[in-house]
Amino acid sequence: MIRPGQPRELWLTDTHQDQYGISLRIKKTLFRKQSAHQIVEVLDTEGFGRLLVLDGIIMCTERDEFVYHEMLVHVPLCAHADPRDVLVIGGGDGGTLREVLKHPSIRRVDMVEIDEAVIQASREFLPTLNTGWDDPRTRVLCRDGIEFLKTQRENYDVVLVDSTDPIGPAVGLFEEAFYRNAFQALRSEGLMALQSGSPFFDGDFLRSIHANLHAAFPHVSLYLAPVVTYPGGHWSFTFAGKAHGPLDGPHAERYRGRGLATRYYTPDIHHAALQLPRFIQDLLT
Repeated sequence: MIRPGQPRELWLTDTHQDQYGISLRIKKTLFRKQSAHQIVEVLDTEGFGRLLVLDGIIMCTERDEFVYHEMLVHVPLCAHADPRDVLVIGGGDGGTLREVLKHPSIRRVDMVEIDEAVIQASREFLPTLNTGWDDPRTRVLCRDGIEFLKTQRENYDVVLVDSTDPIGPAVGLFEEAFYRNAFQALRSEGLMALQSGSPFFDGDFLRSIHANLHAAFPHVSLYLAPVVTYPGGHWSFTFAGKAHGPLDGPHAERYRGRGLATRYYTPDIHHAALQLPRFIQDLLT
């Protein structure tokens, strides 16, 4: 075990499906806690800044998290004409919340994170991600997002699922029943987006997600972004809409009109991310 402040040279290796691994050189442990759900750690790395790890799996690093969080958030929010009320399920590191609050029309963000220890770790040790927790538009609910969503009806403009891989309690976040509840929670122009894994390694998972989403939503689209510290470095997200797809509105005008400050996402990236390579098109047919 790496102890807080320990100066030894150590590496964290996150393996995926027993066929691929990512290793990061660790300087020291800043936070470690066994919660009711998982082991939560924040580690300081040599090349990627601070790193959030859940049960030994890389969640995000300070160096590349902006790509993931900007793409999860701004593709759906720029596809919506007037996003006001947003539900984030998961996202306890705070990065998704940070990006949502950049949109000036936002009046409420409900953050439903099952593990309070993840929020604690972020607030104490991930300052570049945790800028939104004390915003008056934010409401934090430490509870099961699957159960929470069952009680919602037409309360949100956008639902964002910033979850771990489909392991343990997160399995239900990728099932048809959950997507049907998300559909009911959204208003008539409502949109949803979620992280949906690696197109290189998780083909069966991607097909399952899309089948389940198509059973609930009329408009479903996959889009892509490079996230260096995720398996394969090539990550997918999935968009679902009640009334329209991600390219049906003037997303470029909305981006400029809202004065969004981004490092990866742009209107051109929005369009390009939805142009899928042939092997992914074949995967989804």
